Amino acid sequence: MEKLNDLFPGLTAGQMERFEALEPLYREWNGRINVVSRKDMDQLQLHHVLHSLAIAKVAGFTPASTVLDVGTGGGFPGIPLAIYYPECHFTLCDSVGKKIKVAQAVADALQLDNVSCVNARVESLPGRFDYAVSRAVTELATFYPWVRGKVYKAIFYLKGGELDAEIAACARQCRVDPGRFIQTPVSRWFSDPWFEGKKIVTILQ
Repeated sequence: MEKLNDLFPGLTAGQMERFEALEPLYREWNGRINVVSRKDMDQLQLHHVLHSLAIAKVAGFTPASTVLDVGTGGGFPGIPLAIYYPECHFTLCDSVGKKIKVAQAVADALQLDNVSCVNARVESLPGRFDYAVSRAVTELATFYPWVRGKVYKAIFYLKGGELDAEIAACARQCRVDPGRFIQTPVSRWFSDPWFEGKKIVTILQ
């Protein structure tokens, strides 16, 4: 948690309490419904919480922004971002009911009144959002059509590896200006070797 304080100065005591509560909550729920691998469970703060919060380094969500988390699984990146941005509203969406059950239970335990959890395919969701976030649920060319038309401002997509060809394919297949895609290495802020090669792909709308 010291690393979290160093990387995100200005966190309130209430925010720190919620971040500290994440690991025991996920350990408890993971014993019932497996949403985090055992290996990752031992590195939850690094592999899930910090990785999720990398989006905060580029997003700068303003108060009252609405954010859609696509394929949230057990609540990543949505729940850490909801703790960090208490004045924004996050809709966590996943088509797998047992995963959404965990995300909802964690949000309830943390009393995150800025989180709604929805068991649905993202294509079926009504309305539009200021932003969308996601962690590598599929290839960009498959993912982008799911959220196209649902987002006013930008999409932030966490993914690793060499992405030039994947971005070019998405731009071509979805007829999007390639200049609207921005790659930012997560290692710009996080020095742990685990973050090498991991990126945030911003897609401006």
